[in-house]
Amino acid sequence: MSSTRQHSRFAPDRGLTGRMVTTMFLIGLVYVGFTGLLIVILRGAWPLIVLLSGGLFVVQFWFSDKITEKAMGAHEASPEEYPQLHGTIDRLCALADMPKPRVAVARNDMPNAFATGRKPEKAVVCVTTGLLRRLEPEELEGVLAHELSHVAHRDVAVMTVAGFLGVLAGVTTRIALYGGFLGNNRNSNDPNTAIALVIVPLVSMVVYALSFLLTRMLSRYRELAADRSAAQLTGRPSALASALTKVTGQIAAIPTEDLRKAQPYNAFYFAPALSARDAATQLFSTHPSLEKRLEQLARISAELGR
Repeated sequence: MSSTRQHSRFAPDRGLTGRMVTTMFLIGLVYVGFTGLLIVILRGAWPLIVLLSGGLFVVQFWFSDKITEKAMGAHEASPEEYPQLHGTIDRLCALADMPKPRVAVARNDMPNAFATGRKPEKAVVCVTTGLLRRLEPEELEGVLAHELSHVAHRDVAVMTVAGFLGVLAGVTTRIALYGGFLGNNRNSNDPNTAIALVIVPLVSMVVYALSFLLTRMLSRYRELAADRSAAQLTGRPSALASALTKVTGQIAAIPTEDLRKAQPYNAFYFAPALSARDAATQLFSTHPSLEKRLEQLARISAELGR
C-alpha cells in the first residue's frame, strides 16, 4: 500500500487522536487491574480467566464489523442495486484519497447511518432505507463524508474496543459467580468466598461505569470531529447541517418501541435514536446536542465564506 493510502485527505485531528489514546490507556489499565483482581481472588481459575478475556477480546476486535452489521440488520449492497449511493461514496473516497469501504444498506425506516470496522481496508459504511428515502443528494453526501471520516480517523475501532471492555467485565463476572469458580458451595461459611461474592460484582460495576463514562466522552467529541472533517472535505457544511436537522427531526417521529431497539447502538449512529423528550433530558448522551453540532457547522461555513 502506498503512503498516500495510509493517510487520507481528511483533516487530521490531534484532539481526537489524543482522546482516543487516553481513553484506550485508561480503559485498558482499569481492565487489566480488574482481570488481575479476579486472578487473585479466584486463584485456581486464572488460566480460564485469561483465556476467556483474551479470546473474547480477539473475537470482538477481528469480527466487530460482522457482529455490528448483523445486529443492525445491514446487508451488503451492490452498485447495481444502489448506483447513487455507490457513486457518492466513490467520489468521496477519491476526494479523500482513501480505500473504498464495503457498502451496506439496512431496511429500516429510521433515517440513519453508521460505519464500523477495525481498519479502513476492512470497514463498512451502512445507511438505512429511511435515510436514502428522505435526504437530497448533497445531504446524503454530507452524511457519508461524516461516516467516512470515522473510518479514516480509525475512531470506529477505538469505540468498538473501548465499549466492549466494559461488557466483557460483566460477562467475566457472571461466569465467575455462576460458573463454580467461587467454590462448589456459595452458601458456605468460608469468609474468603463471602468476600469474593461482594467484591467481584462491585469491582465489575465500577469497571463498567468507568468504561461507560470514558466512551461517552470520546463519543461526543468524535461526532464533532467527524462533522468538522466532513464539512471541510466537501466544502458544504450547510448540506450536512440540513441533513442533521432533517434526520434528528424525523427520528423523533419514529415509534418509541423501534427507537428502544436501536438505542444500544447509538454510539455508532450518525444521529442517536432518541425521541424529542429523551434527546433533551439524556445526561450521558453518545452525541453532542443538535444545537452544538449546528453551531460548529455554522462557524465552519463562515470561515469558508471568508
